[in-house]
Amino acid sequence: MAKTKRSIQWIQTNQNQKYAGIHIVADFWLGNIIEAPKRIEEILVEAAKRGNNVPLETTIHKFEPQGITGVVLLAESHIALHLWPEYKYLAIDIFTCGDKATPDKSLAYLKEVFQPERTEVKKIIRGNYYGKIS
Repeated sequence: MAKTKRSIQWIQTNQNQKYAGIHIVADFWLGNIIEAPKRIEEILVEAAKRGNNVPLETTIHKFEPQGITGVVLLAESHIALHLWPEYKYLAIDIFTCGDKATPDKSLAYLKEVFQPERTEVKKIIRGNYYGKIS
């Protein structure tokens, strides 16, 4: 296993509040169905780059008779896709840490690719901390 030096800074919002990152959980309904593992890998890597992240590794698993899960491990955390073609449903998980990552740009790219008719998006602040972090 390759080692990567961690260089991500916590995000400072004011004098006393910092947080580790943003976690976006999104549901896409009735969009493009893509089950080609190589294409899913390309989409994940491009989504990572659009969000100003560093892709480290990708894992793709194709289920029988249908469905696919793909994950790109980032220096800043991860992006995961879980596709249920029989329901025309895609579950997306984007967690990025640090003040350089822009997960909204990753999500915008995924919307462009999958073109869902309906979306539900939740954004969560992770590692929210009030006070001094040493």
